[in-house]
Amino acid sequence: MLLTIHVQQIVQTMVSTSIHLGHQRSQQNPKMLPYIYGEKDDLQIFDIRQTYSYLQKAVSVLSKASSRGKRVLFVGTKKHLAPCIEKIANDCNSWYINKRWLGGLLTNWQTMRKTIFQLQKEDISLSKKEKAQKERQRKRVLKYLGGVQTMFQLPDIVIIIGQQKEMKAVRECQKLKIPSLTILDTNCDPSLTHLFIPANDDSLASITYILKKLSQAIQEGQQNYEKKNKTKKRFFNS
Repeated sequence: MLLTIHVQQIVQTMVSTSIHLGHQRSQQNPKMLPYIYGEKDDLQIFDIRQTYSYLQKAVSVLSKASSRGKRVLFVGTKKHLAPCIEKIANDCNSWYINKRWLGGLLTNWQTMRKTIFQLQKEDISLSKKEKAQKERQRKRVLKYLGGVQTMFQLPDIVIIIGQQKEMKAVRECQKLKIPSLTILDTNCDPSLTHLFIPANDDSLASITYILKKLSQAIQEGQQNYEKKNKTKKRFFNS
């Protein structure tokens, strides 16, 4: 009885975020049909039981990966979601791209990394004019790459919000065989991602609800990773 009540509360919370609302049928990708429960007011409705199940699976995968020291990159450049993505990524000590995906960010990462490093590096030999020019250039680059300026290596997992808009990121993950976890709306393609959560990828409330769950899983894994490292250090130092 208590379990049933708990499940009902979870479902009610999820519904309150509009997590179950998809696009109009005319925009549907046929590959998303298995995750659609029905239609209401010309909008397709996700099977929220499947949404919950896939979310739990994603939480488990991220927790286990983080407990092994794996690092995550969040990608989502829809303007109304940008602040949420930045906050969630920072909460779980992860990297993020929330303004614009620059082509070659992953496939040409070493060059991108060198560019960031050079702009951060102090050069006392520059004239006042050159320093001002470099500072303007630094601000332009960090506007788009500020969330990855500490990314010393390619991410182990990329979380993508808004597959349709982030297709460049999707393709780069595929090319480099980097596992991706995508929140898929009814107009998306599940064959382009390793893991997914069928859900509304436009609603701020929906995205916030999902990303908080994923962030908590990452933080839990990171804490386990730190505990294991401390135990190892004590063992070798004893």
